[in-house]
Amino acid sequence: MPDLPIRPPSPAGASAAPPQDAADVAADARPLPAWPGHTVTRSQRLSWRDVVAGLCVAGLLLPEAVAYAGLAHLPVSHALVAMVIGLAVYAVWGGSRFAVVAPTSSTASLSAAAAWSLTGGAHGAGSGLDYVGVLMALTLAAGGMLCLLALTRQGQMSAYVSRPVLRGFAFGLAITIVVRQLPDALGLPLPAQGLAPIQVLPYTLAHPAHWHLPSLCVALLAAALLACLRRWPALPASLLVMALAMGAARWLDLPAWGVQAVGEVLAPSWSWRLPELPQNVWLQVVELAFGLLILVFAESWGSVRSLALAHGDRVDADRELWALGGCNVLSALFQGMPVGAGFSASAANAASGATSKAAAICALGVVLLAMSLGLSELRHLPRPVLAVAVIAALWHALNPRPLIDVWRMNRDRVLVVGSVLAVLLLGVLHGMLAAIGLSLLASLRRFSEPVMHELGRLDGSEHFVALDAHPDATVTPGVLVLRPEEPLFFASAERVVGEVGRRVRTLQGLHTVVLSLEETADLDSTAAECLMELDHRLRQQGLRLLLSRVKDPARELLSRWDPQGLGAPGRLFVSVADAVRVGRAGPARISATGRPRARG
Repeated sequence: MPDLPIRPPSPAGASAAPPQDAADVAADARPLPAWPGHTVTRSQRLSWRDVVAGLCVAGLLLPEAVAYAGLAHLPVSHALVAMVIGLAVYAVWGGSRFAVVAPTSSTASLSAAAAWSLTGGAHGAGSGLDYVGVLMALTLAAGGMLCLLALTRQGQMSAYVSRPVLRGFAFGLAITIVVRQLPDALGLPLPAQGLAPIQVLPYTLAHPAHWHLPSLCVALLAAALLACLRRWPALPASLLVMALAMGAARWLDLPAWGVQAVGEVLAPSWSWRLPELPQNVWLQVVELAFGLLILVFAESWGSVRSLALAHGDRVDADRELWALGGCNVLSALFQGMPVGAGFSASAANAASGATSKAAAICALGVVLLAMSLGLSELRHLPRPVLAVAVIAALWHALNPRPLIDVWRMNRDRVLVVGSVLAVLLLGVLHGMLAAIGLSLLASLRRFSEPVMHELGRLDGSEHFVALDAHPDATVTPGVLVLRPEEPLFFASAERVVGEVGRRVRTLQGLHTVVLSLEETADLDSTAAECLMELDHRLRQQGLRLLLSRVKDPARELLSRWDPQGLGAPGRLFVSVADAVRVGRAGPARISATGRPRARG
């Protein structure tokens, strides 16, 4: 889940990583090599802690693969393929020593919703399209776009989806998935026409007479056993519960009691195949894959960065794009699900004592061994137990504390509530798109409504500060110093210029305006034109405009585009104090070209 806590917690029931000696800490702090083939440091060598962590991670991933395949309406083999490829490819290309790349509940749910919207159902009955082929195409398109973003070095793209939106989406998605598991846990058959996610809970509560008592008892026993085993974090609780449930199903003949089982689980075919879809469908796939792309990277980068900060590691966003893109492209080509670095599995890996990516390689070995020896036994797994395993895997995402923390800050409340309601009311796919839209709208609103501060000199020094925060600061007679608190670009430039004009009209005895551009790294064409228009209007009023804290790219543009006007050397300053010193000299007559003339 894209659960990005303000302070990275350990997963529920997980213990802290065991202490390391000084040599290990020093080795672990070294940056990982940029690409395979470099010398392996001590922190990358296999240790017993990595073996233990690998066993714990495998015990978590195997039941999650079965569960998330159900969320995606796919055979389990597709999840197993994705898990193997995600672990193997990220071990070669990835930069985090703790990240575990495998199917996640969010990517499974979102890709299923997107594929469902194109095919009309898991069997493609509504459109004639192959549901599995469409879902593989979505995974391939998302992976390809991740690689393209890495090629263009757009690693900070996830910053445009705010953390409150991701937390709200994760919380709403967790509620949706948990509610969807209730009919399986209760043995309640749903109507043939299906139900929207928001209708499942009311329908379930309205039909208690149709609950299947043996299925309910199996679910409650599995939940109680899972809760007991969680007291020992080193044990793979979900895997043990599922193994015991499969044994009990055969011994007690649970199908004879009406308890449904998962059914036959086919071994992965490992066939390399491109999805075969019409060209117009591919265009729709690429459009829908954008939401999957955002979710994969935002969720994964949040996990990778949180763990890196907690352990003093350095990670590169562009490298993570390459690794995640390669994992999803290869997963799709081998008929696997979309994958990402989920926070629960990655945090469990770190909390289990992993010191390097060797832990994920150990987990890969255990997964391959389990697939070769025990895959056929999965057909006996009772569906109520699988539903309990899904709910247990998502239990940490139902913790409202990250949302409460944001609410208590009195910031971004609309984003949090809006993203939760978007998922609950619109469904996973449209809820994700709406959540992305909320983030982009919040960014545009913030940039297009910049805060403007008037500055004054602090205690006769060379420092200029905002007057509303420092009322003891002094202003220079005849000089107005303004500082927009956001970068000047096409969405904010006209409002900044308008605000400067409004403030100028309210002051008497003014002869110079100093505009501080310390928040602006560069100017686009719209911002440059707006500044020159402002200069022209102020000249018509007998005022001159000076720019301070001008960065080199902006200085170069203005000097080249308007060398006799706003770009003249005498009107661009490195510091506010220098600009005010020139402005304090008194009014200057402005020529038609914008260059100040000598007074007198």
